[in-house]
Parts: sequence; C-alpha cells; structure tokens
Amino acid sequence: MILNVSGRTDIVAFYTNWFMKRYQEGFVDVRNPFYPKQVSRIYFDHVDAILFCTKNPIPIIPYINTIKKPILFHITLTPYRKEIEPHVPPKGTIINAIQQLSSMIGPDAIYVRYDPIFISDTYTLEYHIKAFSHLCSLLKGYVKTIIVSFMDDYKNVRKHQYQLHWKTLDEKDYETIGRNFSSIAKQNGMIVQTCAEKRNLVEYGFQKGDCLSLEFVKKLTGKTSKKWNARNNKNCNCAQMVDIGVYNSCFHFCKYCYANYDEEQVNENRHQHDDSSSLLVGHLCDDDVIKERKV
Repeated sequence: MILNVSGRTDIVAFYTNWFMKRYQEGFVDVRNPFYPKQVSRIYFDHVDAILFCTKNPIPIIPYINTIKKPILFHITLTPYRKEIEPHVPPKGTIINAIQQLSSMIGPDAIYVRYDPIFISDTYTLEYHIKAFSHLCSLLKGYVKTIIVSFMDDYKNVRKHQYQLHWKTLDEKDYETIGRNFSSIAKQNGMIVQTCAEKRNLVEYGFQKGDCLSLEFVKKLTGKTSKKWNARNNKNCNCAQMVDIGVYNSCFHFCKYCYANYDEEQVNENRHQHDDSSSLLVGHLCDDDVIKERKV
C-alpha cells in the first residue's frame, strides 16, 4: 500500500505532530469523504511506502530518520505572491528546506511541482519563465524532476476569479512554456514533465511521465502495483495510493486550490482537530463503521 500524505490537505505543513503520533501508534483512521460514517483503518505494517505532498516540508524534517518506510516527497513550489498564497512560507525558506531534505534522502526521492501555472496581467509568460529559471538554478543538483500542471476550472478557482484574473492559455502559450521550460530544465540537469494533463508538451521537449509511476514504485518498494486512473482521469497511470487527508482542512488558503473551497469549514475543521485522535478531524463515534483497509 502506498500512503498519500496528502492530496486533500497539507498534513506535513500543519499536522506533522498528529501524523507522527499515528505512525508511532501503528495505525490511522480515515473517514470516507462521501460516506462519513464509514471509516477505514490503515495499519502502518501494511504500508509499503509514503508519498508526502506538501508546500512546506520543514515540520517533518526532524522526523525523517525515524520513519522506517521508503519515502518520496512532492513539494509544490510556485512563484505566486501572498494575495494568491496567503500562508505559504517564503520561497527561499522552502528552497533551503528542499536542499536540506535532498541531502538526507537523495534527489531521486524529491519531485518539485511547479503547479499550477496560470497567466494573468501580473503573472505573465515572461514572469513564469524567469521564475522557473531562477528556481531551477537554485535546485540544481538537489532535484532531478519537476512536474508542471496547469490551473483547472475548479469551484474555488471560479470563486477567486477576481483575485486570480487568469487567462485561458492558447497553443502559442503552451509552446512558449514548453520550449523555454524544457531548455531551462536541461541546462540545470533536470527533466520536466506533466501528469494527467491534456497538453503534455512532449512535442516541445517535456518528458511523458506520471507523478508516481509504477516503475518508480517498484524501484522504491521492490513490489508491483495495479494501475489506476487518478482523479478518474484517463490520462493518468499513477500507482494506486490511499489518501489519509480531509478536504477543507488546509490553512494555506491558496486561491487556486481544488481541495479547499469553504474557508469557514476549514476553520471549523481546525477547531475539531486533536493530535491525540486517530482521525485527522474530530473523533470516532459509537455508530461509526470501522473496516480495516485491505492491502
């Protein structure tokens, strides 16, 4: 089993203490987001590897050597300012953390996500090219793979249109991004790819890949994994993962986020969080149906 920590919220940034308690106690409970009374119990003995998805790896760095599982990091690093990413730490701080983490677990185990790209009068193509070049120069030797994606028309994106002012990308825009990003990545000894995007930009030098390929899972764990379609997207062949997060529980409050769409609910979930609970948000109830998640 591959544990995703997490695509639904930034557990590393905000809930590392909770996660480490769950790891030490040997199991974690996860409510089904569509049928909340159904709870999956996951035992860490059944976990083959852990994928940490975060915008801030700093809180978990002191615990890395205590986690006796193969681990992989996806660290999102984008060039947007506070009006778009209100509570993300300064980019230089995160870059320093990536460098530190790379020295601990190696560059093969860290993917940086330049995700998502959108353009506006503020965040122009030229702005992105300059930002991507600067990012790659600072991460040269520390990271080998950068994953790029483009902003989707999520509910939260529409809600914050007045702040994002995003423009639709045309084919010329994709070409400009593809050719420039490919060249910059190559100059810095990196590969750049998309995952589950309609426009994979391979014709402009991007590599075709998945954010967690079956080949990498086999290399990481020595085992094989069934294919699945992440987010029900036929373009994705990522290895199967189990997400232990909760929607509407991340405090970065990024204006383009797909997992946060109700800030009042985020604050309520934060109030209900307890580091001692087996659940990320709230506690188990007498009428919950708990089933062990099968390997």
